[in-house]
Amino acid sequence: MNILALSDIESKYLWDYFHPIQLKNIDLIVSCGDLHPDYLSFIATHSRVPVLYVHGNHDDRYAQTPPEGCICIEDSIYTYNGVRILGLGGSMRYRNGVHQYTQAEMNRRVHRLYPKLWLHHGFDILLTHSPALGINDGSDLPHQGFQAFCTLIERYKPCAMIHGHTHLNYGIEFQRKTQLGTTKIVNAYERYLLSIET
Repeated sequence: MNILALSDIESKYLWDYFHPIQLKNIDLIVSCGDLHPDYLSFIATHSRVPVLYVHGNHDDRYAQTPPEGCICIEDSIYTYNGVRILGLGGSMRYRNGVHQYTQAEMNRRVHRLYPKLWLHHGFDILLTHSPALGINDGSDLPHQGFQAFCTLIERYKPCAMIHGHTHLNYGIEFQRKTQLGTTKIVNAYERYLLSIET
């Protein structure tokens, strides 16, 4: 399965210079947040596959203007062609606002998902906005990752985690790809094409 992952900054390649052939061999599109709703609506309009998303910490406007034709998978497991995708958006709480959580609040979100995880026998892809704690995250509070994501990966061993939030242009310490056990961890900043076996 070819998955086009998007996050944080609108890709000129896919918006300003769009051509339908760019989406020809894509099986699924996922957004890790902080993208303009019109951009995701545009992608969904020109795509023949589902466009899934979770919220970034700057996606307050989605409440009034959600991306049309896209599917929000916050706090749920979406299955597509046999692949189970678990969605958990948001960032560490660093100010008042929606889509921000303390470590304890994220732990509670994950805890509430355990019945769904049991029902689906786990998941294959973890789709988030923030990274996992200590894995491609930042030392400052706004860009710190969540411990709950590490726990999910260690317990369920998904094939991939896809996140955004830590922009690759922040510094060389932020990597496009890394690994935790058998789980590929991908930073979807702008756009990235990920292939997984199904």
